[in-house]
Amino acid sequence: MNKYWILRSKKISFLLDKRVFFLTLLLCIITILVMIVSSSVGELHIPPLEAAKTLFGFGSEMNETVIQKFRLPRILIAFIAGASLALSGAILQGVIRNPLASPDMIGISTGAGFAAVTFITMFSNKSNALTVSIHYLPVFAFIGATIAALFIYFLAWKKGVSPTRLVLIGIGLMAAFQALTTLMIILGPIYAASQATIWLTGSVNGVSWQDVNGLLPWFILSLPVLAVLVRRLNVQELGDELSTGLGVNTNRERFLFLMICTALAGSAVAFSGAIGFVGLIGPHIARRLVGSSFGGLLPVSGLIGGLIVLIADLAGRTLFSPLEVPAGVFTAAVGAPYFLYLLFKTNG
Repeated sequence: MNKYWILRSKKISFLLDKRVFFLTLLLCIITILVMIVSSSVGELHIPPLEAAKTLFGFGSEMNETVIQKFRLPRILIAFIAGASLALSGAILQGVIRNPLASPDMIGISTGAGFAAVTFITMFSNKSNALTVSIHYLPVFAFIGATIAALFIYFLAWKKGVSPTRLVLIGIGLMAAFQALTTLMIILGPIYAASQATIWLTGSVNGVSWQDVNGLLPWFILSLPVLAVLVRRLNVQELGDELSTGLGVNTNRERFLFLMICTALAGSAVAFSGAIGFVGLIGPHIARRLVGSSFGGLLPVSGLIGGLIVLIADLAGRTLFSPLEVPAGVFTAAVGAPYFLYLLFKTNG
């Protein structure tokens, strides 16, 4: 029992894994350091120490304007979106019991992408300009992700929902949504095509505090829900028969976790675009570090996913300056080979 701290009160008690605690603390420190570096790098270089002072409210007026207004919203969106996608992927891998599951692999992200491209195409006029506010785009994307998740669940229903049917139906719908998205890009104007392509690649360029305020509530509200349900997620991995024997309504809880996954992935995709492979890579790295228990896996997955997108966005802003490369290009460059590695490694 030396691996754990036992925390007790009159009403509750729980074990705290020392390894998970110290690793989470280390990842938080690394995240803060990456945020400071990211806030200091750009066309106007700000020394890291000055950037750190500015983040904590002690910087000059010029530095505060650059960091608080332009760089910090982008940093926060990148981290929250990456953490949301990684948490969503970890949930799916537990529910489906498949290490290759992620929101972009079973159609949730592509459903959001199709809705977003439809929005850009429908509301573009002959002058290649949007006729409505771009701020409605996240709403359409989230609705698309929700509809995709509901389609997946109900099409997979056959006296219950098995993980195998869920993933196969999801892959089929993913292909369908990708085809429809391509069709909308072809039929739409050139302006819509270029906008849609950047959005589908995944980019946090041009975000504002309004976007942060829109994404943050989804993320914050999901965390306590996951903290309460994390034990049930561990039970899901035991299989349907054992879960039912322990008194768990597997179909109802599978639907509940799918909706939580949709809320996390849909909101992330809505504000950052379809950044690929984060939901696959984050949980796998976390599982190698802390094991498969979701009490430690979820927080570590979220931090790693946030770090991946933060670093990808930092690389996209700096490596090819003044040209900006979308963060999704770098996550795909790392994620695609890693996916092939997992595919060959996974038996059956």
